[in-house]
Order: sequence, then structure tokens, then C-alpha cells
Amino acid sequence: MVAILETEGKEGIDAASSGEVEALTASEWRAMSEFEQSDYLMHFRLAYRADSQVNWCPTLGTVLANDEIKDGFSERGGHSVEKRTMKQWMLRITAYADRLLGNLDNLLWPEHLKEMQRNWIGKSVGCEVDFPISQHDTQEPVRIYTTRPDTLFGCTFLVLAPEHERVESLTSNIQHEVVNDYIRSVQKRSERQRQAEVSYVSGVFLGTYAVHPLTQTKIPIWIADYVLPEYGTGAIMAVPSSDERDFRFATKFDLPVRHVFKGTEELRNPYEVNHGELINSDILNGLDDVIARQRIIQHVEEIAGGSDSVKFRMRDAIFGRQRYWGEPIPIYYDEHGVAKAVDEDDLPLVLPEIDKYLPTKDGEPPLARAENWQYRGMDLETTTMPGWAGSSWYFLRYMDSDNSEAFADPQRLAYWKSVDCYVGGSEHATGHLLYSRFWTFFLHDIGLTNIQEPFRKVICQGMILGRSALVHRLRNSNTFVSSDIAEAYDTHTIYIDAGFVDGNDAVDTEHLMNWRKEFYSAEFVRNRAGQFLCSRIVEKMSKSKYNVVVPDSLIEKYGADCFRIHEMFLGPIDQPVPWSIQTIEGSMRFLKRVWHLFYDDEGTLLVNGTPPDENTRRLLHRTIKEVSEKTEAMLYNTAIASMMNCVNNFTKAGIHNKELLSILIQLLHPYAPFITEELWCKALGRTPSILDGGYPAWDESYLTETEVLYIISVNGKVRDKILLPSDIDKKAAVMATLSLPQIKKWTENGAVRKVILKQNKIINFLI
Repeated sequence: MVAILETEGKEGIDAASSGEVEALTASEWRAMSEFEQSDYLMHFRLAYRADSQVNWCPTLGTVLANDEIKDGFSERGGHSVEKRTMKQWMLRITAYADRLLGNLDNLLWPEHLKEMQRNWIGKSVGCEVDFPISQHDTQEPVRIYTTRPDTLFGCTFLVLAPEHERVESLTSNIQHEVVNDYIRSVQKRSERQRQAEVSYVSGVFLGTYAVHPLTQTKIPIWIADYVLPEYGTGAIMAVPSSDERDFRFATKFDLPVRHVFKGTEELRNPYEVNHGELINSDILNGLDDVIARQRIIQHVEEIAGGSDSVKFRMRDAIFGRQRYWGEPIPIYYDEHGVAKAVDEDDLPLVLPEIDKYLPTKDGEPPLARAENWQYRGMDLETTTMPGWAGSSWYFLRYMDSDNSEAFADPQRLAYWKSVDCYVGGSEHATGHLLYSRFWTFFLHDIGLTNIQEPFRKVICQGMILGRSALVHRLRNSNTFVSSDIAEAYDTHTIYIDAGFVDGNDAVDTEHLMNWRKEFYSAEFVRNRAGQFLCSRIVEKMSKSKYNVVVPDSLIEKYGADCFRIHEMFLGPIDQPVPWSIQTIEGSMRFLKRVWHLFYDDEGTLLVNGTPPDENTRRLLHRTIKEVSEKTEAMLYNTAIASMMNCVNNFTKAGIHNKELLSILIQLLHPYAPFITEELWCKALGRTPSILDGGYPAWDESYLTETEVLYIISVNGKVRDKILLPSDIDKKAAVMATLSLPQIKKWTENGAVRKVILKQNKIINFLI
């Protein structure tokens, strides 16, 4: 790229970039300083450094992700969070947006998971339109982005994101104070809240006007938190007659509504109809919206400085973290402040010793505390990589984990290829699963892998749900209020360890005060009974929510096999289930029944060579087939149910045959490896491990029934049952059935009008 810039300038570059990149001639490039050149190249790099709006928590001294914030406070500790512009290392995932979207169709993933990624990537096709500023010829127009240019004549005001770079210059002197107050209030709300809370309406008039490019009318410019800086241009044309949030905004602030679709004039909620024949739209009147869309784009291009445009909702990924733990970013800054990569020969860069894992007094990351954190006498980067730096590609390292020359040998990569089946929760859809795809695309593009997609098949396991405990904290204080009286106070909730809570939701405040630093000096407002209660919610088990059940005590009491059986028997793998130990006794009884097929209560070995009857062999081979197919399909709970049924029948029939029991515990081994290994070696005297015995296969000849049970009914009411050969013809089946005393009683005095026979199931006589 540098070579192209030196000879052709910007015109020679065809690469993904950060928005509008300034045009540059070759001579202008050569005249730049090294720092200016480095800064210009950042617009094209896959890894680049740029100003970014982040969620900054001053108390914790770090940037937080959106899902780490609740009601404007950090989920951990309940500290205030604010929006701040910071220099951050970013990865240009947006350069891969089209491929990330297009490749989804070829993946064996649950449809809802693919839809989550489609929505997150958020591709939209629309156009950009310039709105000149009224009475300000020297000011640049406000450029908006819309996916519905056909409704352009319905625009009655503009709305900018509060973070938009033009807000300050467009704010009139009289509005400065109220605008700044509003911006500060918006900083306390998360992006998720701003998108989700449709009914919440707020905004401020900037005191200036734009000019509608088609009607030449003056329209006011507002800011509102429902417009996000990252989407489109960070500015929208508001069409209240065709958009719900615009309509709510116009209604609250008494702004005009111009109807542009026929039939909406009398509607209470006109935005519910936003397709059809256009009205009040000058050159578009009478046209269908689809046709109008193409015509208006061409018209706007000619007279209003607009152009068609493709946008993505997905933003580039922030790659730096203001934390100690994480891979150091191998970048140093020379005497001119130019970012340069540490030589490969000097890698890996190892985390240094520091006195505290906390930010400095100036808010710098913890690595700034390290002495001599330099490279060749120049300062090293002090932010570290996020967790997804490693989780995006670790599966490739498994292929060749001892290789010190490369992350994996090409021959091994060619052999293993993609991960055949990935089991993970849908909460990773827009995080780990998306980043892994991006990472793998890049490694493929530079020739380091032979695959483009990391996970060929994905199964989303249901979440194990736990009961979280939340306490109510008075805002901006260290006082906590019992949940049953919290409505009378201005509070927000924070998670505490669910282990401090009894069955009546009462919190052990003594343990709580000794738990974490922020609770050491806490004060508690108790209810009239002198209790301090918490709120409880059932949600995903998570370390961050402190509702995880540690299995150690259960394993100590019941054993690891019993715990495994219990967990897999809770329900289908892809369904969420609340954690419960009420049924663990059933799993224990099942394993005891398995044990007692081999030993009696006194420990005497019961295994023998007595040959089983035909029906028992049929039962076992039917069980082999069911368990094999259900295990393959990851229907673990029903596979266990099949084995339970087989063991129950073996127990009732007193089956202790060595051959059959060997097969039974081979089926059970993946689910209960410890008890089955012991029975294999000690009770059956088999060596070596059960793993070396292979997996049993069913015999089809035992799956064909020689006799089947028919249900016999007269006029639809069941009267009897009969065992008949499975290959019997209809005439013989009817004759055999009519000879039954219970059926003869109903049919001998009445003529049989019709016989309905379902093969191997039912015979119904109509009389």
C-alpha cells in the first residue's frame, strides 16, 4: 500500500477503509511526516488505532462492554459508568461484513443463531442525502442516511445522535446549556436501553434549522438518544407519519406530521402503514413505494448531493482493554509517536511484574505502572488484548499444540479442517462465534489455513438456570434497602453471592459485609421484622451473577457418575432448564439397580452364563439401537430413559447374563464412566479398559417382531387385545379376532358392517 501511495496516491488503492478517507496525490503523500503517514494508513489497516466512544467506569478504571452495565451502573460493584472518547486499538471486522453475512447460508447452524448474526451485521441498502444548514452558507450540510428515500417528502425535522460531531457547531448560543445537560444524561444510558425502550422519548432542539433539499422548507434540527452515532451517518431524517419512534417524538414535542401514504391521513397510528401509493410527495405522487424508491434516488443524486449507499449496523471491534490480565499488544511508539510492531524475533511479549493490578492515578492502564515497560528504549502499548483474542482461534492450536514454529502444521490443518460440531450457547452468537468466523476468514486470506469457516455445525445447548440474588442500593451511596420496601427509595440493583441467602430470601449481611470491598462499610435499611431481603430472579448460571452451583458437595455425596446422569437427564440439550437436585435421587437409584445386576446386597457376584430368552435379547438390541441413535443425535435424556427401561426389565426378569451385562455397561459407559469401568474390570474380569472393548452394534434380526399386539374395538370402544403373527394377512386376523369370547359377545347378534384394520396396531368392528 505504501508503494502504491508513493506512485499513484489514494486513487490507486482499492481497500476497505474508515468512512470518507481524504483524497491524496502521490506528491502529497511523500510530503507527509512519518507520523502523518502512519495516521493516514490507520484508515486502511485491519488493526488500527482510532478515537472511539466507550463505556468508561472511573471507579474500576476500565472500559466495560454493554452487557456489563445495568441502568447506567457497572454490574460489578454498581459504580457509575460514563461515555468517554478514548484512543483504542480496533479490528476492522466491518471489512468482512458481506462475507460474514453471505456465508451463513452454508452453515449447519440453528436458524435462530444465524438470524442473530444477520441482525447484528445489519446490512441495509439506502441512500445518503445532504440537508443544507439554513442561513449558514459556510457550514457543511448535514448528511443523513435512510433506507426509505421514498418517504423523503414526509421529513419534517432532523435528529442527530447526541454524540454526533456536528452537535456543538450546530447548537445556538441560547441552547448550549440545555443541550450539554441532555448529553450528560444520555451518557448514563446504555446503547441497549436506547434501542430497546421505544416508549421512552427524550430529546432537545439545537436551536438551528436545516433546509429540506426538495421542498426548500426550513426544518428544525434536534438531538435524541434513539439515534445512535454508529449507525449510518449518526443523523436521520424524521418521517413521523411512517416511523413509530419519529411519530412518538413528534407527538411529544408537537412537531408536524406530513402523511405520504394514501389511507394514513385518518389513522391514529399512521406509521402502521408505510407501503403503498404515495401522496403529498410531488414527483412521486401516485407511484408505488418500490418504484418511487428508485426514482427518488436518481433525483436526489442530481439535485441534492446524495447517493445510494450500503450500510452495516455492525461496528469495528474494540481490541484494547485497560486491564492487566490479557496478552500484551506487541506495539511500541517511537520518538515521533508512530506505532510500530515489535519484531517477531522478540516475541512473545510477556506481562511484566507490577505492584498493583489497578489503573494509575491518572487513569492509565495497569501496565503503565510497570518499570521499564519499553522496547529498545521506547514506550510499549499499555492496553492488553481482550479475551476473544485467544478464543477466536484456539481450536486451531489443538491440532498441533506442541509446534514451536507455527500455530499448526499445514498438513495437520489440511487433515482436521473445520470443527465438525461446536456445542455452545446462543449468547455467543454476536461475540465469540462471530469473531471466530472473522479470524478464520483472515487466516485463510493470508494463506495460513485451508478453511474459511471455523465451525461447520453448531448446536446451542440450553442454559442451566439458577436463582440469582440482587440487593437494592441507594444511588450514589453505600446504603442498601430491603427488597420489600425498596419501591419507596431511588435504588438500583447489584448481584450478590446467592450462597448468602436463605430459603426465605433473607440475606446474611455479616457474610455480605466481609465478601467484597464495597460492602465493608455498607449500611442496611431493614424491614419492620428486622430482616434484610433480596430480590430473586431465575436466569442463566454465570460467575458474573454469582448464582453458580458448585458441584463438589453433590459429587462428594452422590459421586461423579450420578451427577453426570442427573445433569444430562434434566431435559433436552437445546432447552433451558432450571437447576434442581430434587430428581438426583432417581439417578442414584438407577445406578444402584445397575450395580445390583452384578452384585447382591452382601456383595456376592451374581454374574452367570445362563442364556437369556428371545424376548430379553430383543429388548437389549432394541436398546442398543435407541441409545446409539439418540446419543448420536445428542438426545441424551431420552437415551438415558431407554437404558433405565432396559435395566428395569433386566431387574424384574432376574437377568445376570455376562454377555448381556457386558453390552449394557458398554452403552452406559459414555454417561457413567467410573462405575462401568469398575464393573468391567472387577465384576466381569475383563482387561484392559472398557474403552478397548469397542461399542456394541445391534442385530437387525432381533428388531423384527414375530408377534404384535392388536387392540380390538367394537364401534370405537376397546373390548379386547390379541397377539397375532406380524405377517398375518387381514382375513386371517379378522377370523382370529372374531373367535375371541369378548368380541363374539358383541358381534354374534349384529351384522358387521365394516372392519377397519391398521396393520400391527388395531382392528375396529363397526356393527
